[in-house]
Amino acid sequence: MYLKELYLKNFRNYREETFVFSQGINILTGKNAQGKTNAAEAVFFLCTGYSPRANKDKLVILRGEETAEIAGKAKSEYGDISVKILFNRADRKKIFVNGAEAAKIGDLLGNIHSVFFNPAELKLVQESPEDRRRFMNISLSQMSRPYFYALQRYNKILLQRNNLLKDPNRPLIRETLPVWDEQLSRHAGVIISARNEFLSKLAPVAQEKHALLSGGKEKLDMKTESGYTGSAEEIAAEVKSDLAAAFDRDLKMGFTTIGPHRDDIKFTLNGEDARIFGSQGQQRTVALSLKLAETELFFSRFGEYPVLILDDVLSELDGSRQKKLLSAVEHIQTIFTATELPRGVFSGKDYNKTVIEGGAIKSTRSNRRAD
Repeated sequence: MYLKELYLKNFRNYREETFVFSQGINILTGKNAQGKTNAAEAVFFLCTGYSPRANKDKLVILRGEETAEIAGKAKSEYGDISVKILFNRADRKKIFVNGAEAAKIGDLLGNIHSVFFNPAELKLVQESPEDRRRFMNISLSQMSRPYFYALQRYNKILLQRNNLLKDPNRPLIRETLPVWDEQLSRHAGVIISARNEFLSKLAPVAQEKHALLSGGKEKLDMKTESGYTGSAEEIAAEVKSDLAAAFDRDLKMGFTTIGPHRDDIKFTLNGEDARIFGSQGQQRTVALSLKLAETELFFSRFGEYPVLILDDVLSELDGSRQKKLLSAVEHIQTIFTATELPRGVFSGKDYNKTVIEGGAIKSTRSNRRAD
């Protein structure tokens, strides 16, 4: 799978531009604050309906404009795919897949697969469990619509259950809560079992990618901290039992303390907690290894690689790791952003370079050797 074309109109700092991508390595380059990351963001948005940088869709609309558009054309082994997303400051976005309007965002997922990495992905290792759950949710939602819909339903029921726990009418809570628990545990079983399978496949591949990037000096291990194993049905039954056992605690706390919304992943390097003892460079390599492993899971699931977006990653790696990274992705359509091309890293490689200046394409050229 690869993205052939990206069209932007009134998106971030772009008035109107069309990018053409090659199947292999693509580099978006230019000085800081010219629009490289904006273009990378648009690619990921086109694939997932989600921005890794904005919590409100209207924030991507060019200042002074009321509407914006991103559109793209991709090719997979199953044929051509076209996606268009229209933004409006007054209304929610509209999504079109192969010309037909999508009734819900789930209809977009799975059409063009994408994996995104930028320096902020250090949150995967450094910060809260919510960031690690988001990583699993975005990846699994692209791979499985049943997972996406189970997650949506779970979050809605969780909100209703939490609201009920705050109700002063205790008899009402005791009478009503088992109804919510039955539904919540059923969706929890689907989510947790999918995450367990995802991590069991991701872990050995991430370990392999990390060994490559670190020159074999570090061993990465990872494990889920959900505490549940077995089939979706077995997990659902266990969650339901645990919810009942946690009733008094949940009532006192005013929120649900059991379920996949509390899941976490622990990363260790050579047996030490990467979050506590890893340097920033080591943590960055862990996060990058996870993303590279994720591309392999997409290939295993669908028989073709996703579009890999690596935003400003080269400047954060030394020359050795830059070359190892390039060797790991040269068989995948990869979109790099970089203020400048590291000397020698792209020598002898085919790549397509687009220079961006002030939200506009200044030049595009294909190269076999680095400039």
